[in-house]
Amino acid sequence: MARNRSKQGFTLVEMLIVVSIVAALLGILAPAIGGAIATARGFRCQMSMRSVAFDFQMFADESLHGDRGDDHGRSDFRLETFQESQYGVDEFWRWGDDTEVHLPDAAGNDPMRCPSVREPLTLRRNLACSNGAIGPPQSVSYGFNIRLDRAEIIDSRGRPRAVAVRLRPMLLVNGQVPLLFDVDGVRAFETGVSPLYAGPSLDSQGPFAGDRYWFPALRHGGRLNVAFIDGHVASTARPLEEAGWRWDYQPVP
Repeated sequence: MARNRSKQGFTLVEMLIVVSIVAALLGILAPAIGGAIATARGFRCQMSMRSVAFDFQMFADESLHGDRGDDHGRSDFRLETFQESQYGVDEFWRWGDDTEVHLPDAAGNDPMRCPSVREPLTLRRNLACSNGAIGPPQSVSYGFNIRLDRAEIIDSRGRPRAVAVRLRPMLLVNGQVPLLFDVDGVRAFETGVSPLYAGPSLDSQGPFAGDRYWFPALRHGGRLNVAFIDGHVASTARPLEEAGWRWDYQPVP
């Protein structure tokens, strides 16, 4: 009889014990696995930003830049022109005869996006970034430093206003100026502004006041990834408190 009992399968009690042990192990391992996945996504985001920053250095360099699209033949360029080259829209359209492309596309291409943001993004042909080439805004994950696109000045009547600026190769010496960073497209949409350009208000009394364009996304374990003009990428939980970061820099109009 003892021999027959030894050949029997697990009893119900034994099965419950095994299930309890497995559940306990999963409960212990799940946070570690989740943390590892989040760390990997944060690293991939930094690598993507580093690639964009490197491309920007090439784009800005007078002897190394390639196609500057609408800014061809000039010694300066608009930040939007570079942005469009990264997304492959407007004069840089790289999607053949399609009038719209939904990202990720069939080949898995998904430029200018943090791997933590996977909502579909649509690119539209023959439109500039500032005219609806990229959307919906809730799916945008990277924003460029707004002060590299528009400088806030005091006009002849003493009123603050934002004016478009053009970038020159000498900008590259300002290595601590943020170029792009993680943004929260949903917050930007709720504010009624485009997430493609962002930045803190600092001491602005004009168009940038009230943090209207400040919607950083601390999506990497409570930290923000930021790429800089000189190509390096940093991660921080307090982007406005980092020593030496030049959020206040703006080119001369």
